[in-house]
Amino acid sequence: MTTNEETYDIVVVGSGGGGLVGAYVAASRGLRTLVIEKTGLVGGTTAYSGAGLWFPGSAPIVRAGVEDDVESARTYLRDVVGDSSRERLQDAYLEAGAQLIDELEKNPWFRSFVHAPVPDYFAGRPGASVAGRTIFPPEVPAAELGDHARLVRGPIPSERWGVDQGPVLNGGRALIGRALAAFLETGNGSLRVDTALDSLVVENGRVVGVDAVSDGEPVRFRATRGVLLAAGGFERNAELRAKYQPIPLTGEWSNGAPGNTGDALLAGIAAGADTDLLDESWYVPGLVQPDGLPVFQSGMRGGIWVNSAGERFMNEARPYDQAGHEIARLHVETGVSHIPAHWIFDQRQVDRDSFGGPPDQPIRPEWFSSGALRKADTLEELAKLIDVPFGALSRAVEKFNGFARAGVDEQFHRGETPWDQMFHHVIPFPFLPELNYLAKPSPEWPNPILLPLDTPPFYVATIVLSDIGTKGGLKTDEHARVLRPDGVAIDGLYAAGNTAAAMSGHVYPGAGTPIGSSLAFAYRAVLDIAGAAT
Repeated sequence: MTTNEETYDIVVVGSGGGGLVGAYVAASRGLRTLVIEKTGLVGGTTAYSGAGLWFPGSAPIVRAGVEDDVESARTYLRDVVGDSSRERLQDAYLEAGAQLIDELEKNPWFRSFVHAPVPDYFAGRPGASVAGRTIFPPEVPAAELGDHARLVRGPIPSERWGVDQGPVLNGGRALIGRALAAFLETGNGSLRVDTALDSLVVENGRVVGVDAVSDGEPVRFRATRGVLLAAGGFERNAELRAKYQPIPLTGEWSNGAPGNTGDALLAGIAAGADTDLLDESWYVPGLVQPDGLPVFQSGMRGGIWVNSAGERFMNEARPYDQAGHEIARLHVETGVSHIPAHWIFDQRQVDRDSFGGPPDQPIRPEWFSSGALRKADTLEELAKLIDVPFGALSRAVEKFNGFARAGVDEQFHRGETPWDQMFHHVIPFPFLPELNYLAKPSPEWPNPILLPLDTPPFYVATIVLSDIGTKGGLKTDEHARVLRPDGVAIDGLYAAGNTAAAMSGHVYPGAGTPIGSSLAFAYRAVLDIAGAAT
């Protein structure tokens, strides 16, 4: 039985990018706003990310001198999503992004976002941008955040391997730290960590609050204006993944935050909500680390991936969501195991790019002692290590080496798109400085991401199917209002981020679509709650 009760104007469930930014927008309008967070740290999966926001036509893009406009982005979205039922959501997203950034940049905590040249993921499609439409928050010293910094979830290397976080927050941690400080300093914001959603409180068909468990004690948080569910997806819930997804990953391979077990999704369903896209995830290839678990792999520039038959099967450098979906499709449809896949490379690539750490440093011993990385003097020995037919592997390498020397991948066209090429141009990555080592060019080869595999020893690492969250959830309208199966909005209930079904449907249009959607629809929700929706 609930014994404690508190009342606010708005209750936000979840403290990722959408939750905290939405909470700031509400509190800055004078609404008494509570954020509850299931774990002891704020930030969710956003804290693991680069915090890219795919916001076409926004001020940082204009300041960078990039030619872009919302109409060309609308053309692009319509084409790549290909689902007319999502057009109103797309229009709401495009309108909200630029407006939100204009509002945030007026607050000194957010300062000025910056554009970085990350190309749209579907090259050559109508409206696609080579320069990209992705913006990033500026880094922030932990000292500037003061006590707020200690509440921000650490990056994956810190959480998993104890790597020092350093004195500066960048990427997703910078966005979370800035949003947290801005929210709490409005004077209208409250935060409760270690507070898990149990259920929604529904009275006369309206959601009027949430029942939660805070530090082990039941408590009811009433919301006089509305409840915003922004608690991530259900990627860490093996039972839900087995129920809804074609490849029922257990969640151990996910790069989603550990608290993302679908609590908000289940609470919404119990309150009568409709759902959509529950079979979908933001899939990514995952490179298995010495601790036995994968990390989101992007920007692959050398070597090849082969399946259990020893055959190369895709452009290994294609955008990560497309690569992840292709691994999943081939694994299900071909009858040949593609999970795990084997990443084959040689000493030439190690000399150029290093492996598993900064450039010009030897491979750390734990990669070999754990078995996460193995090596052999010949391809035949390597084939035995991974139990694939040597003949097939030899043919795959021979064919690839011919492409490398010609500079053209005639089989899978690696290196031909702006996204592929981004990783061998000298591009600074201020938003994720640990990626700067990827920018070393290779002028001695026609295509710097097609190096021949001919310099022993040969190495093999393991690629599995990972994700950065599920992308299906509660069905919402253009104001982020949660809908019943008959299309009628549930009064008082809103959803954003991976708690809601993605406006982009089955595709990933460009860097920053997931977090951008979370922020944009949290913003739309608050505008509706505040009576200012346009």
